[in-house]
Amino acid sequence: MLGSFIRGAGATVRSCSLRAALHPCQALRSTARLPGGSPHVTQRFFLSTGPKTGPQTGPRLQLRTRVAVTLALGAGLVIAWRWVSWEKQQILQKQRVEQLKEVAVGQGNFSLTDHTGRRRTKRDFLGQWVLLYFGFTHCPDICPEELDKLSATVALLDRDAALPPVQPLFVTVDPARDDVAALGRYVKDFHPRMVGLTGSEEEVKTAGRDYRVYASAGPKDEDGDYIVDHTILIYLLNPDGLFLDYYNRMKSEEQIADSIRKHMKAHVQL
Repeated sequence: MLGSFIRGAGATVRSCSLRAALHPCQALRSTARLPGGSPHVTQRFFLSTGPKTGPQTGPRLQLRTRVAVTLALGAGLVIAWRWVSWEKQQILQKQRVEQLKEVAVGQGNFSLTDHTGRRRTKRDFLGQWVLLYFGFTHCPDICPEELDKLSATVALLDRDAALPPVQPLFVTVDPARDDVAALGRYVKDFHPRMVGLTGSEEEVKTAGRDYRVYASAGPKDEDGDYIVDHTILIYLLNPDGLFLDYYNRMKSEEQIADSIRKHMKAHVQL
């Protein structure tokens, strides 16, 4: 009897081993019964198929954390650098404004009459960007060329709706011939916003002196005509009425417009 029981148990174990091989990751239970049908020996087999696979929370998570921290620090440094750079530009611009106040150019407040007969002063143009040119209506070529360039510059800037409008001004250096009517006819040939300014000889000299403009009338010919030798510059004034820059004959309208855009971008309102 005992021999038969042992042989039966061995057979059961071999059978369970076979099932375990065919069905891994299962707990196999084998029970041997003694004669009479009551269980006496129970064997269990636990099979493993290797390490479990699932979400990894070790080195990979640590790497992601380091990358996130690095990106956050980098973004913070970029923002801080931009803020410092902006702050530096503001300080430099304010220093430049203070320096411009000390420059003896355009510090006066001219009082002249425009081409419509209206009395105008420099204060009337505060809050606007101004391009200013001194010349005379009888100028054969240089003044028309410079005023054409000035008008073209204003037109280029007008194409950018994000920029404030620029006010073109023309101040005569020949008030004896350039009265209100003469200026009214003359400015029609240039930008539609062009304002012509004239006045008495003393008023015109005072306006020119503020911008260090040289003007000298030449000898008259047999017809009483004459040429006025004068400074050939286009002046840029900011909305505070301060002289910012000037452009000679070598500058094109594109170069002048580009310069004005940069001045507008850097401008700090007082």
